[in-house]
Amino acid sequence: MATLSIKNLTKTYPNGVKALNNVSIEIENGMFGLLGPNGAGKSSLMRTLSSLQEADSGSAFLDDIDILNEPTQLRKVLGYLPQEFGVYSKITAEQLLDHMCVLKGISNRKERKELVGYLLQKVNLYEKRNKSVKGFSGGMKQRVGIAQALIGSPKLIIVDEPTAGLDPGERNRFHNLLADVGKQVIILLSTHIVDDVRELCSKFAVMNQGEIVYHGTPQDAISELKGKVWQKHIEREELDAHQNSFQVISDKMIAGKPVIHAFAESNPDNGFKLVEPSLEDVFFVKTKLNLVIETL
Repeated sequence: MATLSIKNLTKTYPNGVKALNNVSIEIENGMFGLLGPNGAGKSSLMRTLSSLQEADSGSAFLDDIDILNEPTQLRKVLGYLPQEFGVYSKITAEQLLDHMCVLKGISNRKERKELVGYLLQKVNLYEKRNKSVKGFSGGMKQRVGIAQALIGSPKLIIVDEPTAGLDPGERNRFHNLLADVGKQVIILLSTHIVDDVRELCSKFAVMNQGEIVYHGTPQDAISELKGKVWQKHIEREELDAHQNSFQVISDKMIAGKPVIHAFAESNPDNGFKLVEPSLEDVFFVKTKLNLVIETL
């Protein structure tokens, strides 16, 4: 079982933005979700762990591999699917994966052919192996991305915003593939889509303004909000007044009218009703209100 250990990781960009602020966390085999809004520092952490950028201070180890100081050793056991997985314009899926195998150091042609066939079968694209990747749907391209991330029997797979732009069917197929792969390795799933974490991850962390503001299980995080989330249906023109008077954590439209969720230790009255909290409520409490949820 592999272990990813991160301690006091810090990164400040030349423009003064502190993207990582003493990030510390330990992750073991399975799917681990990293949840946060755009600009929270998720991609900065992914880029640092995948050796695409250097940290200012701190440490990161994958078992006994020093990620910050031994990038070559890391890349031998790393799979990486970036947010934008670019493809060559006319290359087929089989040719693309064969090329990636060469880049990973697999020089034996027969070995590459067997591995590419296996990977295409695993991501359910074998029948499309001779088709140009450029013509694939978004979901199919993401499956090719996972296939290339599996080359070399990685211990760690980093997946950055994998379901953005996918339709519901492609998203479900991609989820099933990730869940299957995650049984044997660490998959670090960075996303701002709450449902990705809820459906896939037994443990997760919430990141905001370069810091880890929660680390635990979705169930524990939701339990901490039990009895503290209140819902109310309002008119559009009432939204500003409610945001000024209550700790509104979210608002969304249902049948053309806003429905708000507010955080309060006790009943705020004024027409609010107690509701069961969700992981989305956790996300907004930790990133919008920056309230403390105890880590169990």
